[in-house]
Amino acid sequence: MKIIFETDTTEIIGELELNEFSKLFIKQLPIRVKIDDYAATEKIFYPPFKLENSDTKTGYKPSAGDISYYAPWGNIAIFYKEFSYADGLIYLGKIITGKERVKKELSGLVEIRVLD
Repeated sequence: MKIIFETDTTEIIGELELNEFSKLFIKQLPIRVKIDDYAATEKIFYPPFKLENSDTKTGYKPSAGDISYYAPWGNIAIFYKEFSYADGLIYLGKIITGKERVKKELSGLVEIRVLD
């Protein structure tokens, strides 16, 4: 499933796996959210509702371009740098177009929707 992150100046396209968490996220789209930089490593935002599923094992080591859900805080993270293994992190998908623009251009109010 492809999604698009749109600002006034850029479009970035991601592709989500169809796992239980990404399906819960897709159900919340379209949304308009404020995206912030976090730890000079990732962009984060909070979807309207937490993605709850107690049956899924969590934790992995993200790569640049990964779209992930951090269950303890309930936020979505889009990594623009590699990061170390983190418990509670769940892989949702990856950026497929515009990965090099995430760090500088994906911030402020962003519209996120399923790409037709």
